[in-house]
Amino acid sequence: MEDKQTSNRRSFIKTASLGSVLALSIPDMVKDVFEEQKVNKVTLSTNDTILFQGDSITDAGRKKEEKHFNSAPALGSGYAFLAAAELLHKYPGKQLKIYNRGISGNKVYQLAERWEEDCLAIQPTVLSILIGVNDHWHVKRNGYTGTLKTYQDDYKALLDRTKQKLPDIKLIIGEPFGVAGIKGNYEIWESLFNDYQKAAQDIASTFGAVFIPYQRVFDKAIKSAPREYWTYDGVHTTLAGAKLMAQAWTEAVKG
Repeated sequence: MEDKQTSNRRSFIKTASLGSVLALSIPDMVKDVFEEQKVNKVTLSTNDTILFQGDSITDAGRKKEEKHFNSAPALGSGYAFLAAAELLHKYPGKQLKIYNRGISGNKVYQLAERWEEDCLAIQPTVLSILIGVNDHWHVKRNGYTGTLKTYQDDYKALLDRTKQKLPDIKLIIGEPFGVAGIKGNYEIWESLFNDYQKAAQDIASTFGAVFIPYQRVFDKAIKSAPREYWTYDGVHTTLAGAKLMAQAWTEAVKG
């Protein structure tokens, strides 16, 4: 049995540690995760063309008919818009062109179906992809028959195709994430989803891409504010969650 002094000391350390987490700002939380995970960074160059690709998290209600770069309606209302705004503010001399072509509900094979128009024709020099939630979730809810191997094979084929056409492209791969414990479409998370996250990280390593550990970012964030503060259904972000993601994305690049 531990004595009272030891018990009090442990309580103090636990409280102090929690206090440190609560005191962290979003940039500090993200930097902590990046340091823990030893995340590399993409170096931006003058005249870079940046393309965000993915599903609804990236789409974020963007106006599909708006095709221009650096356009608020075309970028949507999520992390891609906030990250783009930060980059354009921070690097006015780089003449960046930033596009968003995320589409709600997409899985990897659906990215491939529209890749010629929505990626290769744009000729991005920096390509950011966040995909995987639907590749897992739609098996459970929408009758999709894809497997983890399907996700891996489709993702690798997509990046092979991209590298063949754009050999010097700089790649950023976002980790598909989920926040359990929230009532909504994504309230149940199985251990299998961890395999999709690991697959995304392995693919990033294979293709020399920067990997953004979004799951770890959200895991740290929910220690400072309730889960619903960051995402209203476990995946789709609130405004604070979108800013959290944008902070992680901009932390992954440097001028």
